[in-house]
Amino acid sequence: MFTRTVTFTGATDIDGGVRYLQDTVAPLLGEQKGFRGVTASADRAGAVLGVLSLWETEAERDASESALASARQEGQRVIGGEVTVEQFEELLVEMAEPPTVGSSLLLRRISMDPAKVEENLDFFRREVLPRMKASPGFRGVRNMINRQTGGGMVGTVWADRAAMDAAAEATEARRQQAAERGVTFGEQTRREIVFIDLR
Repeated sequence: MFTRTVTFTGATDIDGGVRYLQDTVAPLLGEQKGFRGVTASADRAGAVLGVLSLWETEAERDASESALASARQEGQRVIGGEVTVEQFEELLVEMAEPPTVGSSLLLRRISMDPAKVEENLDFFRREVLPRMKASPGFRGVRNMINRQTGGGMVGTVWADRAAMDAAAEATEARRQQAAERGVTFGEQTRREIVFIDLR
């Protein structure tokens, strides 16, 4: 699976953006070949709205760009702020329960040597994932990477804010272990899931 993330920072109308996503963008996405779902998450205090779309293949994701570019421009007009578009490969996804609107999302940026992607994925699957799954309130995890740059994101879904906050502390405790494997932790954001349409 492949993903595209569109992040609006300095957003001035998050609720208007969610309505625009629901009424205009989601139907347009549904017309694209290979589309497998879209979710949106918001950090209202930080004025951030993120939209994640899922695609069966890299080629289908890339082919959808021309159809979605104008909708994204209109979305920026509605939502305000600056927009950033990133593309990733979904390396791992595991859902204990399907995410729901209102669930908490902890998003951590990561970076590594592209040559170490598979090695670090194996470590994540073997050592990190079992501890995540055993944590109270765990709902799911998605690990995404750009194999060319080594940059990526790990998103974990939690039942509520308290479970997410505890997970954020646990992530900080793993920072040194990650550094020993050549993984750098970047920005961490705490969000709420505000829209879901999965196929």
